[in-house]
Amino acid sequence: MAQISSPADGNFDIGDCLHNFTQFISEVYRTEKIVFHVSLNPHPDDILSDDQLADIGREYMGKLGYGNQPYLIFKHEDIDREHIHIVSLRIDMNGKKINDSKEHIRSKRITEEIEQKYNLHPAGEQKQNEVWQFTLLYFSKGDLKKQIASIIKPVAAKYHFQSMGEYKAVLSFYNIHVEELKGEVKGKTYRGLLYSALDKDGKKAGTPLKSSIFGKSVGYEGLEKQMEKSGELIKTKNLKPHTFKAVAGAKANCQNESEFRAALKRQNIDVLFRRNEQGRIYGATFIDHTT
Repeated sequence: MAQISSPADGNFDIGDCLHNFTQFISEVYRTEKIVFHVSLNPHPDDILSDDQLADIGREYMGKLGYGNQPYLIFKHEDIDREHIHIVSLRIDMNGKKINDSKEHIRSKRITEEIEQKYNLHPAGEQKQNEVWQFTLLYFSKGDLKKQIASIIKPVAAKYHFQSMGEYKAVLSFYNIHVEELKGEVKGKTYRGLLYSALDKDGKKAGTPLKSSIFGKSVGYEGLEKQMEKSGELIKTKNLKPHTFKAVAGAKANCQNESEFRAALKRQNIDVLFRRNEQGRIYGATFIDHTT
């Protein structure tokens, strides 16, 4: 961090941080969005100490032109691996905007230089699933909040689901249950979600957690936006035929359910069957992890 007073016990107070930042802001400035935020995410196999993460943050900010700005670097572990968030200001003490010309391109170049300097895995080599580290939730491991966060955020960002039912189906394969809450508070309609862990028997376990603690992207409104976007992507990228062809081929060549599941699994597809009380299948959801 720079230009920010550090508390003796290392515990930052949000009010003190805000005070430090506002003192730095000129009374006259024309920039509408004055806050700068970036997240730097090393590869899961890159084991870095807190000092190394701090050095990387400082070096990144200096090269990007924010070295003399007040900024805070925080280590975060909500996606099952350590990464850092940096928050700063886009205006200097004179109210002048920090140069952000081609900032995205410059940022990419700087991170590539840092990867070489610290001998890190290049970001370009990371596959989609490696970036987000998709793993199953295991109730016995504990720390359910962290486990749930490490799954629901990448699922919401990477999967193309068009309904809450489809979203629930995907999460069920990662041992997470989603419950919808609907009601009315002071005359206003309320919609919310509760996330719960599933134990080895597929039953809800532990304390249900409100979606609000995980962020807006995995709340009701955030997911509705993702559903709309997913529908457009599925149509424009013509994603369905890949799944249809795989399912049809497996169905034609398999004699029973276990063979059918195995054939789909080899093509990175899972199936969730819905059954009545007599065990008869009345519905199915196919999850194509490739598309």
